[in-house]
Amino acid sequence: MPSTGRAGRSRVTAWRPGVGGVAEVLHARFFDHAYPMHTHDTWSLLIVDDGMVRYDLEHDEHGALHHQVTLLPPHIPHSGSPATPGGFRKRVLYLGADVLGEQHIGAAVDRPTLADPLLRHRVHQLHTALAEPGGELEAESRLAFVAERLVRHLDLRSAPGPGTRPAPGGRDAAVLADRLRQLLDARVVEGLTLREAAVRLHAHPTRLVRTFSRAFGIAPHQYLTARRVDLARRMLLDGVPPSTVAAAAGFYDQSHLTRHFKRIVGVAPGRYAAGAAVLSRQRPP
Repeated sequence: MPSTGRAGRSRVTAWRPGVGGVAEVLHARFFDHAYPMHTHDTWSLLIVDDGMVRYDLEHDEHGALHHQVTLLPPHIPHSGSPATPGGFRKRVLYLGADVLGEQHIGAAVDRPTLADPLLRHRVHQLHTALAEPGGELEAESRLAFVAERLVRHLDLRSAPGPGTRPAPGGRDAAVLADRLRQLLDARVVEGLTLREAAVRLHAHPTRLVRTFSRAFGIAPHQYLTARRVDLARRMLLDGVPPSTVAAAAGFYDQSHLTRHFKRIVGVAPGRYAAGAAVLSRQRPP
């Protein structure tokens, strides 16, 4: 099994497996850490092994329980905090957007909780295979079955009606918010000024901020910071030194990276990378 990095009472293990479709694996134990609103460009497939997680997705409050599977879609901001006195222990798979397809985002936003014991067991089996050196082929097979069952759930949910609910202000507002999101996604490292975005999208800066915040539940600058932290996580798992990651991910300096990384992820960048470094030494060449 991977080794565990520690920061206070929190424990986090993260690594990038050699399995297509799985961008990252995260095992974490938190007692009091609360994730602020943030987002990923991947699907987040979550199971809780102990305790309970309370989280906001778009504009609704949800809970992740031990017997359930939680599926959070890409690009949609969410938060997370302990809902039980002892905190929570969770395992997360970050799946590439193409594993499930972005056409299913609306169905996942509407109902991110899956009460499916067989699916939960299969996700557990996938985690076990991913943590075992040499288990890549088994993991690929198990991922295929997990993805198939997830898509079945999402197809059933999206069939009766529309997917993502439009943001207040109608379709034009939703389109404008999504265009700004696309601009931010394309400029994660370089950054984007609000003035430049306003010129490119032919909209007043204040309208851009209000529209984006209403649509995604997070301000544009918070979204960009979260995307940079997401990029920093990937680089750390690839073995890039934290001192190099800061500038490469768009942060002003190392302290800037550390402050936002710890606020969102719950541990400092060096601690986050430690488990992956130990795991890579354990794997056969």
